[in-house]
Amino acid sequence: MKDPMKAPMKARVKWIEGMAMMAQSPSGHAVVMDGPPDTGGQNLGPRPMEMVLLGLGGCTAVDVIQILKKARQAITDCDVELEAERAEQAPKVFTRIHMHYIVTGKGLQEAQVKRAIQLSAQKYCSASAMLGKTADITHDFEIREAP
Repeated sequence: MKDPMKAPMKARVKWIEGMAMMAQSPSGHAVVMDGPPDTGGQNLGPRPMEMVLLGLGGCTAVDVIQILKKARQAITDCDVELEAERAEQAPKVFTRIHMHYIVTGKGLQEAQVKRAIQLSAQKYCSASAMLGKTADITHDFEIREAP
């Protein structure tokens, strides 16, 4: 009997026109991806590799928020600003990614924020683990006091 927790994820990407694609996630959400006009696109949505970078930001932000909440930290906001470089030759994999976390809350402890980011980077973030195979991933953070 198959374990439903180990079922393969199924997604779909359907060509619309030009370079525009409709991507449907396993959870049923859809997003349009497109290319720039010089490749036949109309700039209707993010590029596929931009989606990969956005996925990394979302993956690590979820980890940090959950870890800080479990540590009973009064987090109210979490932004992750990402800056990346890609290889010049195909396949143009990410070679360097820097993540700057802006964590906002009431009385957040610096050690807890640092620990949450390290746990995400070293243990929990699947996207970081995959992208870290080709990219040097670095991070820093700032803490802002919520009003």
